[in-house]
Amino acid sequence: MSTAHVIVTILAALMTGFSATSVFLRSKWVVEPMADYGVPMTWLPWLGAAKAAGTLGLLVGLFVPVIGFAAGIGLVLYFGGAVITVVRARWYTHIPFPLVYVAPVIGALALGLAA
Repeated sequence: MSTAHVIVTILAALMTGFSATSVFLRSKWVVEPMADYGVPMTWLPWLGAAKAAGTLGLLVGLFVPVIGFAAGIGLVLYFGGAVITVVRARWYTHIPFPLVYVAPVIGALALGLAA
């Protein structure tokens, strides 16, 4: 495990943890766009839980790599679904938002596989 892998994984965990917390707290800047995309508000606890589980999985993955790999794949799928949701809602200017969160996750996966 390299120093770069640890740093990028922690960054990814911090970012996804922040995103999960924003959903749990129902931050206006998160909830309003999700409503605009057509995401049912009843899904918010589940979506937040998925992000939180991914966050914990990334951190555990520093000690148990297979858990980190599974969490990373799960988060890539989650944020891929977010991109699809944004595109289906035709809010093309919002596509970069989920990509910002998935980028460090992809970096952590790549660095973990390279080690």
